[in-house]
Amino acid sequence: MAFEPPQRLVRALGETAPDGDDWLEKLPEAARQAVALRELTVERVQLPGGRSSLVMLVRRPDGTPAVLKLAPPRARPESERAALAHWGGRGAVHLLEPFTAEGVLLLERLSPDVSVRSLPEAKALLEAAGTLRRLWVEPPADADAHVFETVAERTGRQAEAMRASAGADAELVALVDAALGAREELLAAPPEDRLLHGTFRQSKVLAGERTPWLAVGPDPVVGECAFDLARLVRDRVEDLIASPSGAATTRRRVKRLAESLDVDQERLRGWTLFRAVESGVRALRVGRPRDAELLLEFAGWL
Repeated sequence: MAFEPPQRLVRALGETAPDGDDWLEKLPEAARQAVALRELTVERVQLPGGRSSLVMLVRRPDGTPAVLKLAPPRARPESERAALAHWGGRGAVHLLEPFTAEGVLLLERLSPDVSVRSLPEAKALLEAAGTLRRLWVEPPADADAHVFETVAERTGRQAEAMRASAGADAELVALVDAALGAREELLAAPPEDRLLHGTFRQSKVLAGERTPWLAVGPDPVVGECAFDLARLVRDRVEDLIASPSGAATTRRRVKRLAESLDVDQERLRGWTLFRAVESGVRALRVGRPRDAELLLEFAGWL
């Protein structure tokens, strides 16, 4: 079987590494080796797939369904492996092989085409928030802890890129300044340190058998819970922007999510602002102006 990377993955990796690298070139052979080593039967490559990895639906030699995932080093697959091992299936997909080749993960099979995003909006937010709560645990105290970035480290890199990309647009500069100011205040006195999913949203919560909903695809980070919840606030942003009551709905969503997960509302608003502006500026930088427009308009409501 040919293991060609989906076009969505090719485009996304092109955005994060404009000068390219050899991971995509080596991917078909790496996939063949990973399959052969485990004596897996490949059912299909998951399409359209993710933006940071190749995902294949496979069966193990005993017929058990599983997922084989291959990711480049810049997607931090070893950090994902460490987080999944630490969670041990509580709120997240099971890691079936704790120690395997770098960049290769063998995972429990969930329902790849059924996420909480398929539910009505209110129900989707409720189920997603409940899943996220289970992931917020103390980070590992052993040597594995060093594989996780902190919120300060990750947002520090992002802040530098935001400053460099803001340009001379007065409105954009004002949003970037507000987002960077919020970050500085938030990092001054974080209320807790937890292991966070890092890129949590409705599409990252899939239907399972041992429990109705489980999280997949973490880019884990250690920090305060409000940072993790902030990405969920802007889910279905295109629907929010299209609604005449989008701004009011957004503010109600911040309040409702903060209350339901015992997170400080102002801290959630601040991290939502930072993450929306960061994503919007990055979308501009890589040539996705429509996405940038939606995100920055959303950020303006905060």
